[in-house]
Amino acid sequence: MRIAQIAPPWISVPPKNYGGTEAVIAHLIEEQVRSGHEVTMYAPEDTRTSARLISFIPHPLLEEGRPWHAPLKAYYHLVKAIEHIQEQAYDVVHAHLSSPADMYLYPLLSSLSTPHVVTLHSPFPFDQCDDWQGDADSFFMDWSPSVPLVAISESARKQALQQLPQLNFAGVVPNGLSTDDYTPIGHHRENFLVWLGRFSPEKGPHHAIEAARRSGIPLMLGGTIDHTSKETQDYFHQTIEPQIDNQHIRYLGAVNMEQKQRLLSRARGFLNPIEWEEPFGMVMIEAMAVGCPVITFRHGAAPEVVHHGVSGFVVDTLDEMIEMIPHLDSLDQTDIRAHVEEHFSARAMARRYETIYRYVIAQSKIPSFSSPGS
Repeated sequence: MRIAQIAPPWISVPPKNYGGTEAVIAHLIEEQVRSGHEVTMYAPEDTRTSARLISFIPHPLLEEGRPWHAPLKAYYHLVKAIEHIQEQAYDVVHAHLSSPADMYLYPLLSSLSTPHVVTLHSPFPFDQCDDWQGDADSFFMDWSPSVPLVAISESARKQALQQLPQLNFAGVVPNGLSTDDYTPIGHHRENFLVWLGRFSPEKGPHHAIEAARRSGIPLMLGGTIDHTSKETQDYFHQTIEPQIDNQHIRYLGAVNMEQKQRLLSRARGFLNPIEWEEPFGMVMIEAMAVGCPVITFRHGAAPEVVHHGVSGFVVDTLDEMIEMIPHLDSLDQTDIRAHVEEHFSARAMARRYETIYRYVIAQSKIPSFSSPGS
């Protein structure tokens, strides 16, 4: 197939540190190229990819210091990509919805004759900034019939349809990663736990700290702080930082891919005490890919991602999380990794997307588009 991939312009692909959406896009494109597809990627110039790269801006917008609520350059990136695509002969266009500026894809893609699909990586609403929330998401549903979506979990699709019943879903494709890039480093587990992610209350690092303290096992924290948000900065400095003693609770800063794999390969387990309906949870499959078991709260897609009793444990409370920590050692690392290879590998993801692509191509030849998930 001749595939055009439009990446969001905010974070590097692949990400240098934190960036779940961008990691998924990178894994998908590399697998599509390996499978023999002709892939063109629309992304900033410093993108690293095996696909043909078309760029209209030099650097990811966050690296330029541009805040999320300044979308003009993002709009320029999307418009130029669509203009270029209209002059090409692609079989399918695949775009990605993960930030408010990506909502411009709805009107831009609605008039595109090339078959297209958009993956919904983040939850609605997108019309929001800090504590303010608007109602523009519903306005953009005017173009929904001609913009088929893919959800990254059944939970994500269900949540989205509860908010916006007009959404037009073509299917569900779980996120994946290249398991070849996630090789366990060493075979011996050490007596510490790990939490990784973006520091915010809904990600639950404060719960991970409490679980580690009450279980008597050291905890390694790694992740990023959103410096554009006063709320998350205050949360880190007031709630998390005072508990960092560099002995029982250690903060490693933002960790790159090599550091992340080394950390997860050595850890006794990964704690994921989320407090929100997370659409997927990429870091969980990154942990399991190197054989690191996961204990997660039962929110969002977590029960779809973690096979309870095989690749980790799905619990409802902090007390249950603490109760399951001693049982981490009973889980087999080979079984944990096999769970990812079967369900969340880049190969499995790419094959599922090929099915979606064929579906939207076939539907584009029918005068009235109607998807089975709409």
